[in-house]
Amino acid sequence: MGIDMYGAVQADAGTDTDADAVVDADQDVDVLIVGAGPTGLVLGIDLARRGVHALVVERGAALAPGSRGKGLQPRTLEIYEDLGVLDEILAAGGPYPVGMIWADGEPAGEHAMFDPAEDGEEGSRFTAPWMVPQWRNQEILLARLEELGGSVAFGCEVVGVDQDDTGVTARLASGRAVRARYAVAADGGRSALRRALGVGMTGETVDPRPMLVADVRIAGLGRDHWHVFPPGGDADFLALCPLAGTDDFQLAARFPEGTRPALSPEGVRAVVAERTHLAAEDVTGIGWTSDFRPRAALADRFREGRVFLAGDAAHVHSPAGGQGLNTSVQDAYNLGWKLGAVLAGHAPEQLLDTYEEERRPVAAHILGLSTAIHRDEARRGAGTRQLGLHYRGSSLSEETRQAPGPLRAGDRVPDLTVDGVRLFDLLRGPDWTLLTLESGVYLVRPDGHVGWAGGTQDGLETYRRRVGVGRDGS
Repeated sequence: MGIDMYGAVQADAGTDTDADAVVDADQDVDVLIVGAGPTGLVLGIDLARRGVHALVVERGAALAPGSRGKGLQPRTLEIYEDLGVLDEILAAGGPYPVGMIWADGEPAGEHAMFDPAEDGEEGSRFTAPWMVPQWRNQEILLARLEELGGSVAFGCEVVGVDQDDTGVTARLASGRAVRARYAVAADGGRSALRRALGVGMTGETVDPRPMLVADVRIAGLGRDHWHVFPPGGDADFLALCPLAGTDDFQLAARFPEGTRPALSPEGVRAVVAERTHLAAEDVTGIGWTSDFRPRAALADRFREGRVFLAGDAAHVHSPAGGQGLNTSVQDAYNLGWKLGAVLAGHAPEQLLDTYEEERRPVAAHILGLSTAIHRDEARRGAGTRQLGLHYRGSSLSEETRQAPGPLRAGDRVPDLTVDGVRLFDLLRGPDWTLLTLESGVYLVRPDGHVGWAGGTQDGLETYRRRVGVGRDGS
């Protein structure tokens, strides 16, 4: 595996990431995952550690390049710890720098990009987002997937899908087909699989002005600040954020409605020279570039038969709040254990209905938050860290106490140390966990949320039978 200077992961010829080597003509798998972004890779990891035979297919010849979604929120970092990639993620990135506002070529003052968290807020060891360019995030996730025996078939495009009572048949552009018991569309906001299923998306344009995003090398600009150049004259804003763990900056620039940003090296250099005190030649390297119109959209449903929608295929966010990738990772984390339980015969098939029941309302809430932040109607505060999201209203959440304490059924278990034992050490792994604390008895789901809560264990066995949890936690 090789990496170019801006992080595009290339598959070496002859490795098992070659589509023909991975996708056999009559291959059967438990789960087919379409898309090898963070959503598909996290789901692949979670299924692999459960012994589920899953295959990730990716239309592109390599992992997607570019810094893209660079911010990992505290809840995502907790999930990454459970999946076994936290150390690599922490080593690969760094904290966000303070913003520096520029005016007339001079620093004009610092600006906090995120509201500070109180120490120990929401019972987590993490209090702020951690910056890792998305290309590096994906590389770490892919390595973990392969370590667990999983694989990605690059250059493998799904062009059609058929379903019946026992499974899904995905037709590939190569003429081959893959048969799976279930499939997951994790192929992005323009999801071909979602369109093939006929699932619509309801949304709005958050801002009609187009954005240019690029990974660039800049000479003569310090890396200890996120440099912001506000609108002035005929020019709109531009920002240059140093990308932790690299020598690059992520450039973001907004353009007038009705125009289209130039993605050429000359166009990128020109906008930097026009809107900052830097010269065009100070841009010494240009890697990935992209343009987009910020929008918010939510899929009309997250399931069509045996196919599930996850990540950007199910919800598209403005990048302003740093929520899209993180919400997508949580989709995968929610769906993975449910697919594993049903495929293993431990739980009824109806368990899979709770994926949409739980995740679609969360996605709708986060979409509203992202849009409000983009429009300067909300702050990047506690809500963006995603530690307080819960499933209290889910049919899987059963609270039997008349006077429940602060930790209730549906809540995420906080990262606390009780009697010298860290709760997250007890919860780590793919199984359910029974906790008895001073305030009650809790049966904790594999994704770290409380499923059942009671003052004693009365009624616990009934719940176990209802959701298909064995006494061994499987």
